[in-house]
Amino acid sequence: MKTLSIVLDREGFETDTAEDGNEAVNMLQKNDYDLLVVDIHLPYRSGLELVKYVRSDQGKDTPALVLTAFSDMQMQRQAHELGISGYMVKPFNPIDLVARIRSILNK
Repeated sequence: MKTLSIVLDREGFETDTAEDGNEAVNMLQKNDYDLLVVDIHLPYRSGLELVKYVRSDQGKDTPALVLTAFSDMQMQRQAHELGISGYMVKPFNPIDLVARIRSILNK
């Protein structure tokens, strides 16, 4: 995720990164974000669990883009049910990621 953060910073986005789901929850408790870019497979809490946390526990409707190494239909279905704004399967081109983020944020 640090590489993605560098790419996004160069494109003019402000980013924060978390190494695991617990660190992400701590950050979400202290900060408001315009968009969540989460990996499904994080230690301690999955990216989908983080989105559920933001949506249910915090009552926020922050858009979320899910990144994953797997093209699992069940996970895609779960992401869709959570109202995920986008789902990208790795590997992907960073240019495509930036375009997807701009589309979600309408920038």
